[in-house]
Amino acid sequence: MPSLVLLRHGESQWNLENRFTGWIDVPLSPKGEEEARSAGEKLKDFHFHRAFSSVLRRANDTLAIVLRIIGQSGIPTEFDQALNERHYGDLQGLNKAETAKKFGDDQVKIWRRSYDIRPPNGESLKDTADRVLPYWEKKILPHLMKGEDIVIAAHGNSLRALVMHLDKLSKAQVLELNIPTGVPLFYELDGSATSLSSKYL
Repeated sequence: MPSLVLLRHGESQWNLENRFTGWIDVPLSPKGEEEARSAGEKLKDFHFHRAFSSVLRRANDTLAIVLRIIGQSGIPTEFDQALNERHYGDLQGLNKAETAKKFGDDQVKIWRRSYDIRPPNGESLKDTADRVLPYWEKKILPHLMKGEDIVIAAHGNSLRALVMHLDKLSKAQVLELNIPTGVPLFYELDGSATSLSSKYL
């Protein structure tokens, strides 16, 4: 039975500052580095055959810390912008609380959490899923079908899109889905790479 671990990067500097980050390439905060180390400790009993990550450094650095701690830095690793965070368009760099004051809490929640409503000049979760899921089907799923154990380091919304697919969540259910930073989400899969169970480690 193949194993799949999804890992949202540790806290970034802009998470700390409560800013919309999107594709802006900001580093981990000191807390984020600690979260990555903690994730590595939780994954010490895993042996991964392969890793995948977005091209953004907060995901790359989280993955590097984890693989170093578990002694698997040399495994094949693929980086692709298909796994990047959702692009927040005109909201990138803005403080979330200030944005809520300007546009209203309800509007900002819709931009952040809804499935198919885009922020100004940005991506919706549906847009994000439209690049994450083809990459999943073409590049990641075949390795799981071969029985390989996989770790994916990515972002809140790219992983929300994938979890929505794996857990067959509705548009209403995904509205409330929040994936915490630096906490491994473990999936046990059957031989056809269908989810049997999942849990945070």
